[in-house]
Amino acid sequence: MITNHRFLRLNQVRELTGLPTSTLYDLMQKSRFPRPIKLSARSVAWLACDIEEWQERLIQQGSKAL
Repeated sequence: MITNHRFLRLNQVRELTGLPTSTLYDLMQKSRFPRPIKLSARSVAWLACDIEEWQERLIQQGSKAL
């Protein structure tokens, strides 16, 4: 079964979340934000569905999710 995944680059993730890069990486270190997928030796991306799930969780839990 083929699933259509959409990859987001860091600029897109920052735009969607409204968070700066440093905050995103801080949340990732605390396991409170999805980690990116390594696409190549110098390239990473996030799955759009992971970011959407994080946003839903944030809406449900409020700032406690951060």
